[in-house]
Amino acid sequence: MGNKEDILSVATRLFAAKGYDVVGIQEIVDQAGISKPTMYHYFGSKNGLLVAIMETNFRSLLLELSPAAVYSGDLPATLTSIVKAYFRFALRNPEFYRLHLAFWFSPPSSDGFCAAKEWWEKQQQLLEMLFMLAANNHGNMKNRQRIYAATFLGTINTFIAFFLNGYAELDDNACHSLVRQFSHGIYS
Repeated sequence: MGNKEDILSVATRLFAAKGYDVVGIQEIVDQAGISKPTMYHYFGSKNGLLVAIMETNFRSLLLELSPAAVYSGDLPATLTSIVKAYFRFALRNPEFYRLHLAFWFSPPSSDGFCAAKEWWEKQQQLLEMLFMLAANNHGNMKNRQRIYAATFLGTINTFIAFFLNGYAELDDNACHSLVRQFSHGIYS
């Protein structure tokens, strides 16, 4: 081990398992098999490492999510594509997903919340755009894009949290159940 990706992987695993505030630099470098100067060379600080973890993973998520969120006139199909994109990402990156969900409940001034905030906002904006465009076909949805985006993402994250804690699977049945449950609320 020793390259930048290895350090990110080790730190993500440790932060997800123990909590960002509990894990020290020494534990990260010991498990990554590197020296402190190497870690500081790549990331500058523990917070710099956290910011890199958020950026690397959220960029990957957004690359997968962006094409899934393109609205083509069929809202249930688009919602299904989005859920599948999130599920695929969470299945490939369960430690990161657990970590970023934990930060959602952190104090807004904490390192974790601050490192993830801009990426949460990008997801929110992407979903808001979808619901704003869909409102052209569904008049009862006008001016509700912000709450719909937040509620949809919250529902997705709840299903993924159930999976991460061993209470559910992220399969087609879960996807269809989530979309059906969410859609029932927005269409009524």
